Amino acid sequence: MQKITAVAGLPGVGKTNWIRQQFTEQPTLYFSPATRVGIDRTRLATEFPHVQFLADDQQAQFWNLLASGVTAYLELGYHLDLAKLSPILDTLNCYRVAIVPAGGDADWKEWADEIVEGSSTATKATSLWVANTTGHVIDPDSLAVFWYELTQGAYGTVSRAKGIFELADGLSVYGDFVAGMQPQEFDELNLPRWLEGRPQRLSGIEVWGNQLNEDAIAQTFQDCCLSDAAIRHYQQQVKEMLHEEAMV
Repeated sequence: MQKITAVAGLPGVGKTNWIRQQFTEQPTLYFSPATRVGIDRTRLATEFPHVQFLADDQQAQFWNLLASGVTAYLELGYHLDLAKLSPILDTLNCYRVAIVPAGGDADWKEWADEIVEGSSTATKATSLWVANTTGHVIDPDSLAVFWYELTQGAYGTVSRAKGIFELADGLSVYGDFVAGMQPQEFDELNLPRWLEGRPQRLSGIEVWGNQLNEDAIAQTFQDCCLSDAAIRHYQQQVKEMLHEEAMV
Protein backbone atom coordinates (compact mmCIF):
# COMPACT_ATOMS: atom_id res chain seq x y z
CA MET A 1 0.00 0.00 0.00
CA GLN A 2 1.48 3.34 -1.00
CA LYS A 3 2.30 6.00 1.55
CA ILE A 4 1.14 9.45 0.46
CA THR A 5 1.59 12.53 2.61
CA ALA A 6 -0.19 15.79 1.77
CA VAL A 7 1.35 18.90 3.32
CA ALA A 8 -0.45 22.25 3.65
CA GLY A 9 0.00 25.57 5.44
CA LEU A 10 0.47 29.33 5.08
CA PRO A 11 3.06 30.81 2.69
CA GLY A 12 6.48 30.79 4.36
CA VAL A 13 5.48 28.55 7.25
CA GLY A 14 7.97 25.84 6.24
CA LYS A 15 6.13 23.25 4.14
CA THR A 16 9.00 22.61 1.74
CA ASN A 17 11.59 22.48 4.52
CA TRP A 18 9.51 19.92 6.40
CA ILE A 19 9.22 17.74 3.30
CA ARG A 20 12.99 18.05 2.72
CA GLN A 21 13.59 16.59 6.17
CA GLN A 22 11.48 13.54 5.28
CA PHE A 23 13.45 12.55 2.17
CA THR A 24 15.44 9.34 2.58
CA GLU A 25 17.30 7.05 0.22
CA GLN A 26 14.16 5.04 -0.59
CA PRO A 27 12.30 5.76 -3.85
CA THR A 28 10.39 8.98 -3.26
CA LEU A 29 8.12 11.21 -5.31
CA TYR A 30 7.45 14.95 -4.94
CA PHE A 31 4.54 16.69 -6.60
CA SER A 32 3.08 20.17 -6.04
CA PRO A 33 -0.13 20.42 -8.10
CA ALA A 34 -1.28 23.60 -9.86
CA THR A 35 2.12 25.26 -9.54
CA ARG A 36 2.67 27.86 -12.25
CA VAL A 37 6.44 27.99 -11.69
CA GLY A 38 8.16 25.01 -10.07
CA ILE A 39 10.62 26.95 -7.87
CA ASP A 40 10.61 24.50 -4.95
CA ARG A 41 10.65 21.50 -7.26
CA THR A 42 13.67 22.85 -9.16
CA ARG A 43 15.59 23.77 -6.01
CA LEU A 44 14.96 20.43 -4.29
CA ALA A 45 15.95 18.50 -7.42
CA THR A 46 19.47 19.94 -7.18
CA GLU A 47 19.78 18.55 -3.64
CA PHE A 48 18.09 15.15 -3.91
CA PRO A 49 18.92 13.30 -7.15
CA HIS A 50 17.24 10.11 -5.89
CA VAL A 51 13.85 11.83 -5.59
CA GLN A 52 11.54 12.03 -8.60
CA PHE A 53 10.08 15.51 -9.12
CA LEU A 54 7.05 15.93 -11.37
CA ALA A 55 5.73 19.05 -13.08
CA ASP A 56 2.06 19.89 -13.63
CA ASP A 57 2.08 18.41 -17.14
CA GLN A 58 3.20 15.02 -15.76
CA GLN A 59 0.02 14.14 -13.89
CA ALA A 60 -0.41 10.89 -15.83
CA GLN A 61 3.05 9.80 -14.73
CA PHE A 62 2.15 10.78 -11.18
CA TRP A 63 -0.77 8.33 -11.10
CA ASN A 64 1.35 5.57 -12.63
CA LEU A 65 4.06 6.02 -10.01
CA LEU A 66 1.54 5.96 -7.19
CA ALA A 67 0.29 2.63 -8.48
CA SER A 68 3.84 1.27 -8.16
CA GLY A 69 3.80 1.90 -4.40
CA VAL A 70 6.29 4.76 -4.25
CA THR A 71 6.42 7.03 -1.18
CA ALA A 72 4.95 10.38 -2.25
CA TYR A 73 4.80 13.90 -0.83
CA LEU A 74 2.20 16.36 -2.11
CA GLU A 75 2.92 20.00 -1.31
CA LEU A 76 -0.35 21.92 -1.45
CA GLY A 77 0.04 25.62 -2.19
CA TYR A 78 -1.91 28.11 -0.09
CA HIS A 79 -3.79 29.22 -3.21
CA LEU A 80 -5.50 25.82 -3.50
CA ASP A 81 -8.99 25.19 -2.12
CA LEU A 82 -8.43 22.33 0.34
CA ALA A 83 -12.16 21.70 0.67
CA LYS A 84 -12.38 20.92 -3.04
CA LEU A 85 -9.24 18.77 -2.86
CA SER A 86 -10.42 16.72 0.10
CA PRO A 87 -12.39 14.14 -1.94
CA ILE A 88 -9.29 13.45 -4.04
CA LEU A 89 -7.08 13.20 -0.95
CA ASP A 90 -9.62 10.80 0.60
CA THR A 91 -9.46 8.63 -2.51
CA LEU A 92 -5.67 8.52 -2.27
CA ASN A 93 -5.86 7.73 1.45
CA CYS A 94 -3.43 10.59 2.14
CA TYR A 95 -1.89 11.28 5.52
CA ARG A 96 -2.50 15.01 6.03
CA VAL A 97 0.10 17.24 7.68
CA ALA A 98 -0.53 20.92 8.45
CA ILE A 99 2.48 23.14 9.11
CA VAL A 100 1.28 26.04 11.27
CA PRO A 101 2.68 29.05 13.16
CA ALA A 102 2.85 28.74 16.96
CA GLY A 103 -0.69 28.73 18.34
CA GLY A 104 -2.25 28.66 14.89
CA ASP A 105 -3.59 25.11 14.87
CA ALA A 106 -7.27 25.91 15.38
CA ASP A 107 -7.98 26.41 11.68
CA TRP A 108 -6.40 23.06 10.77
CA LYS A 109 -7.67 20.60 13.39
CA GLU A 110 -10.50 19.25 11.25
CA TRP A 111 -8.35 18.90 8.12
CA ALA A 112 -5.06 17.54 9.43
CA ASP A 113 -4.03 14.15 10.80
CA GLU A 114 -0.90 15.78 12.24
CA ILE A 115 -0.08 19.40 13.09
CA VAL A 116 3.56 20.52 13.05
CA GLU A 117 4.74 23.87 14.38
CA GLY A 118 6.56 25.89 11.70
CA SER A 119 7.66 29.49 11.29
CA SER A 120 6.00 31.78 13.84
CA THR A 121 6.10 34.73 11.43
CA ALA A 122 4.01 33.21 8.63
CA THR A 123 0.83 35.21 8.00
CA LYS A 124 -2.14 35.10 5.66
CA ALA A 125 -1.75 36.94 2.35
CA THR A 126 -4.37 38.15 -0.12
CA SER A 127 -2.28 38.45 -3.29
CA LEU A 128 0.00 36.10 -5.21
CA TRP A 129 2.25 37.25 -8.06
CA VAL A 130 4.13 34.62 -10.02
CA ALA A 131 6.41 35.03 -13.02
CA ASN A 132 8.28 32.51 -15.13
CA THR A 133 11.58 34.26 -15.94
CA THR A 134 13.27 31.42 -17.80
CA GLY A 135 15.82 32.81 -20.24
CA HIS A 136 16.32 36.07 -18.35
CA VAL A 137 19.76 36.93 -16.95
CA ILE A 138 20.53 39.53 -14.31
CA ASP A 139 23.78 40.85 -12.83
CA PRO A 140 24.26 40.29 -9.06
CA ASP A 141 24.21 43.99 -8.11
CA SER A 142 20.90 44.61 -9.88
CA LEU A 143 19.41 41.49 -8.30
CA ALA A 144 20.46 42.67 -4.84
CA VAL A 145 18.79 46.05 -5.36
CA PHE A 146 15.61 44.52 -6.81
CA TRP A 147 15.34 41.96 -4.00
CA TYR A 148 15.89 44.62 -1.32
CA GLU A 149 13.22 46.90 -2.77
CA LEU A 150 10.79 44.00 -3.18
CA THR A 151 11.16 42.67 0.36
CA GLN A 152 11.25 46.08 2.06
CA GLY A 153 7.85 47.25 0.82
CA ALA A 154 8.58 49.26 -2.33
CA TYR A 155 5.85 47.38 -4.24
CA GLY A 156 3.43 46.53 -1.44
CA THR A 157 3.59 44.52 1.75
CA VAL A 158 5.42 41.26 1.01
CA SER A 159 5.00 38.41 3.48
CA ARG A 160 6.76 35.73 1.42
CA ALA A 161 9.00 35.77 -1.64
CA LYS A 162 11.14 33.16 -3.30
CA GLY A 163 12.84 32.88 -6.65
CA ILE A 164 15.47 31.25 -8.81
CA PHE A 165 17.63 33.68 -10.77
CA GLU A 166 20.21 33.24 -13.53
CA LEU A 167 23.27 35.46 -13.04
CA ALA A 168 25.60 37.02 -15.57
CA ASP A 169 28.44 34.69 -14.53
CA GLY A 170 26.40 31.63 -15.54
CA LEU A 171 25.44 30.59 -12.02
CA SER A 172 21.90 29.97 -10.77
CA VAL A 173 20.90 31.18 -7.28
CA TYR A 174 17.89 30.79 -4.98
CA GLY A 175 16.43 33.67 -2.96
CA ASP A 176 14.13 33.18 0.03
CA PHE A 177 12.33 35.80 2.15
CA VAL A 178 9.81 35.48 4.97
CA ALA A 179 8.64 38.67 6.69
CA GLY A 180 9.85 38.90 10.27
CA MET A 181 12.77 36.52 9.77
CA GLN A 182 16.43 37.39 9.35
CA PRO A 183 17.22 38.08 5.65
CA GLN A 184 19.22 35.30 4.01
CA GLU A 185 21.97 35.41 1.42
CA PHE A 186 21.24 33.99 -2.02
CA ASP A 187 22.13 30.29 -2.21
CA GLU A 188 24.01 29.01 -5.24
CA LEU A 189 22.25 25.99 -6.73
CA ASN A 190 24.20 22.87 -7.58
CA LEU A 191 23.95 23.39 -11.33
CA PRO A 192 26.63 23.81 -14.01
CA ARG A 193 27.42 27.31 -15.25
CA TRP A 194 25.36 28.29 -18.27
CA LEU A 195 27.74 30.05 -20.65
CA GLU A 196 26.09 29.67 -24.06
CA GLY A 197 23.30 32.15 -24.73
CA ARG A 198 20.17 32.54 -22.65
CA PRO A 199 19.72 29.77 -20.04
CA GLN A 200 17.20 27.12 -21.02
CA ARG A 201 16.44 25.96 -17.49
CA LEU A 202 13.75 27.13 -15.12
CA SER A 203 13.94 30.41 -13.29
CA GLY A 204 11.08 32.34 -11.75
CA ILE A 205 9.66 34.41 -8.89
CA GLU A 206 6.76 33.87 -6.48
CA VAL A 207 5.57 36.69 -4.21
CA TRP A 208 2.83 36.56 -1.57
CA GLY A 209 1.60 39.75 0.07
CA ASN A 210 -1.01 42.45 0.33
CA GLN A 211 -1.70 45.36 -2.04
CA LEU A 212 1.09 44.28 -4.38
CA ASN A 213 1.89 46.53 -7.32
CA GLU A 214 2.37 43.65 -9.73
CA ASP A 215 3.04 45.80 -12.79
CA ALA A 216 5.81 47.68 -10.97
CA ILE A 217 7.41 44.44 -9.78
CA ALA A 218 7.41 43.01 -13.29
CA GLN A 219 8.74 46.20 -14.91
CA THR A 220 11.52 46.69 -12.35
CA PHE A 221 12.72 43.13 -12.78
CA GLN A 222 12.60 43.46 -16.56
CA ASP A 223 14.65 46.67 -16.36
CA CYS A 224 17.33 44.79 -14.42
CA CYS A 225 17.71 42.02 -17.01
CA LEU A 226 20.59 41.97 -19.48
CA SER A 227 20.44 42.24 -23.27
CA ASP A 228 21.72 39.50 -25.57
CA ALA A 229 24.89 41.53 -26.22
CA ALA A 230 25.55 42.00 -22.50
CA ILE A 231 24.98 38.31 -21.82
CA ARG A 232 27.48 37.32 -24.51
CA HIS A 233 29.99 39.82 -23.13
CA TYR A 234 29.78 38.47 -19.57
CA GLN A 235 29.84 34.85 -20.72
CA GLN A 236 32.97 35.45 -22.77
CA GLN A 237 34.65 37.06 -19.76
CA VAL A 238 33.80 34.09 -17.55
CA LYS A 239 35.05 31.61 -20.16
CA GLU A 240 38.36 33.45 -20.37
CA MET A 241 38.65 33.56 -16.59
CA LEU A 242 37.95 29.83 -16.26
CA HIS A 243 40.44 29.05 -19.02
CA GLU A 244 43.14 31.08 -17.27
CA GLU A 245 42.42 29.32 -13.96
CA ALA A 246 42.66 25.92 -15.65
CA MET A 247 46.07 26.82 -17.12
CA VAL A 248 47.55 27.67 -13.71
